[in-house]
Amino acid sequence: MSDSSLLDTPNNKLQTKVTQWQLVLLAISFLTRIPVALRFNVTNIHLNQASRYFALVGLLLGGLLALSYCVFQLLLPPSLSVLLMMAFGLLLTGAFHEDGWVDVWDGFGGGWQVEQKLTIMKDSRLGTYGAAALFIILLIKFQSLVLLSTSLTAIITAILLGQCLSRVIATSLIMSMDYVSEDATSKVKPIAMYLSFNSLAILTLTAVILLLSLIFLNIIVWQTAVIIIAVLLILRSVLVRWFKHQLGGYTGDCLGAAQQLSEVIIYLTLVGLL
Repeated sequence: MSDSSLLDTPNNKLQTKVTQWQLVLLAISFLTRIPVALRFNVTNIHLNQASRYFALVGLLLGGLLALSYCVFQLLLPPSLSVLLMMAFGLLLTGAFHEDGWVDVWDGFGGGWQVEQKLTIMKDSRLGTYGAAALFIILLIKFQSLVLLSTSLTAIITAILLGQCLSRVIATSLIMSMDYVSEDATSKVKPIAMYLSFNSLAILTLTAVILLLSLIFLNIIVWQTAVIIIAVLLILRSVLVRWFKHQLGGYTGDCLGAAQQLSEVIIYLTLVGLL
């Protein structure tokens, strides 16, 4: 984050003025495979600004996944509907976050020094740690959602919260750590490297509106919302300590892993509250 050209500062905003709707489209384009028309030259500055809408994109994904489940369960049993919905989700995102989860476990599990870990994380090949971690987290997602599928309201709520709040936690980590630079030979993916307080406010507000809406509609009680928030804040603290201990900061893969773990923790929390 030392490069001031990447900062979401007022001067940079003046130099690279785009509308908020364009930033929403950029966030959709960055996090999903949904085709959108970006009628401007995208820079790192724009991506930094678009990060404020990552939770909104998560809500969009949650809505699409919930809709797909509702369609599938009209013809198929819940377990198959959940499995097809998960497959649809991988298609929508291009397994973007799952790739980060795999790389983190391969790197942290197979490397001793920071340089070794980063080298392994850059490798496109799938290692034993990553393969095992991917299998486990997908299985936990599947089993959790199957348990929640006993109620259509419960599973839709879980999907919306999981997709939205997990991206709030992952994106917010940008404010708490330094980005770990990788050299030009890496398979570096574009990444937001700065999160302004205004962007954090919009990111958080999206999650708050979702939670308050669910409470207002009597879909969840306020105690459930408080428990989920508390669990996620604890998880966030653990993730910051873990990434700092392993790398001294974060990479794009770390944010992907944070999203995956946050999503699963939300599902497990709701299962525990059933």
